[in-house]
Amino acid sequence: MNEQDILERIRRSYQLILGPKLVGIYVHGSIAFGCFHWDSSDIDFIAVVNQTLTLREKQALIQTLLDLKPFCPKKGVEMSVVSAQYCKIFLYPTPYELHFSIAHEERAGQNLTEYCQMMQGTDKDLAAHFTVIRQSGLVLCGAPICQTFGPVPREAYWDSICADIRQAEEDIFSHPVYTILNLCRVLAYKKDGQILSKADGGHWGIKKLPPVYGLIIQKAISAYETGAVYSFSGAEWDFAAFMLEQIAPRG
Repeated sequence: MNEQDILERIRRSYQLILGPKLVGIYVHGSIAFGCFHWDSSDIDFIAVVNQTLTLREKQALIQTLLDLKPFCPKKGVEMSVVSAQYCKIFLYPTPYELHFSIAHEERAGQNLTEYCQMMQGTDKDLAAHFTVIRQSGLVLCGAPICQTFGPVPREAYWDSICADIRQAEEDIFSHPVYTILNLCRVLAYKKDGQILSKADGGHWGIKKLPPVYGLIIQKAISAYETGAVYSFSGAEWDFAAFMLEQIAPRG
């Protein structure tokens, strides 16, 4: 089973569970950008609904993803269920009705009812996800993107992507590939206004950043594309500090 097969199973299941409540399912992330790699990517999508979900519906949506775990890439699936009103008329941070990712698999599996009752709130990341959907997203089912998602203010998108890299000097040691490539794509947006995938962010960095950082970025790209373990060179913290200063000077 590949990522398209998994998405097709999700589509059929979600349409059956939600019926007319489902406005559509929209794929973002590496699949939308065309740079999905089984060993280093997850499957990202947003389900948009026009009515509040019942607890039973939430449980069925999450159970669908738990049942698919044996067939999914090792980074799993990340999804949010969002009300159509917040997709059309954007609110930041954006409310969501339900969220799931690999980080929550154990908790959801242990007590699905409690998980579904508690897993709602707001998420700054949705500003970035909506922006990517408007630029490059794929419609798995439902209404066209232009009818479902309104504009996301640039300041909300910028705050969203900056929030994701604020701890880069620490994160680069635990998640080097993600952090290196993410820093590159955030700076690419600041410098050139480009909304890029992680891989494309890395290629931008090789072209635009000081050559001394080229090897670090190229290793991150290679690890991302092959799933190989990243080998540290000792210059990663300096790279993170340099990038953070470029993105948001500390004065």
